[in-house]
Amino acid sequence: CREIVLCTPPDKNGNIHPAILFAAQLAGVSKIFKAGGVQAIAAMAYGTESIPKVYKIFGPGNQYVTAAKQLVSLRDVAIDMPAGPSEVEVLADASANPVFVAADLLSQAEHGVDSQAMLITTSEKLQAEVMEEVDRQLAKLPRREIAAKSLENSKLILVKDMDEALELTNAYAPEHLIVETENYLEVAERVINAGSVFLGSLTPESAGDYASGTNHTLPTNGYAKAYSGVSLDSFIRKITFQEILPQGMKVIGPAIEEMAANELLDAHKNAVTVRLNTLK
Repeated sequence: CREIVLCTPPDKNGNIHPAILFAAQLAGVSKIFKAGGVQAIAAMAYGTESIPKVYKIFGPGNQYVTAAKQLVSLRDVAIDMPAGPSEVEVLADASANPVFVAADLLSQAEHGVDSQAMLITTSEKLQAEVMEEVDRQLAKLPRREIAAKSLENSKLILVKDMDEALELTNAYAPEHLIVETENYLEVAERVINAGSVFLGSLTPESAGDYASGTNHTLPTNGYAKAYSGVSLDSFIRKITFQEILPQGMKVIGPAIEEMAANELLDAHKNAVTVRLNTLK
């Protein structure tokens, strides 16, 4: 990317936080525009007098931003993936600390009213303790109204064993998956569908948001079954080049002719035949 454009909504005073500006400068951002939401997606997809049309749009958002990204990606611009609203699943057994689990669920719930926090556990005792702990911690949160609304979309699910827990997890394909089990490394090896996996009781999802090094833009709403999170590779296009020398044409030419003939594509076959005829 020779030019990187950043759209970010300003605060109520029309300012962008200095940390965002510094991070943008560090990342080599070329232009910054004070715009966010669906309008920023439209501006980058189609271009305006001030905001250029881009080749690819990156970044998470609420349900409206995600819908806008999917809409413009049908014809006008590429996107990284459907990313938002945010979600977390905690996969836990009886060894998990209910205080940690509740904190993990609430850290996701405070994102927005359409966020989702899920607990899948093999322990009925843990399920009950987490429910109590969520209520206790929620009462102390400044964003408790948002978190409480989000919890209406959330669930605490009791399963019979870890096999059932993993089957349900892989079907849900969570954006963030926290594995708080006694044998978390063994459990993690059986995870097939997830955006990013957090291993053990000391690895909260907020570490991935801010400091542990993984990218924060991840597939949501089950799209982890088909998409990966943003990485450096997301910003790279790959072009293939090939050259066939005389000996190479003699070796693979007959195979190309045979395959083209079987597809009834005579012009494809002839493109090889006329070359082989000059090499006899």
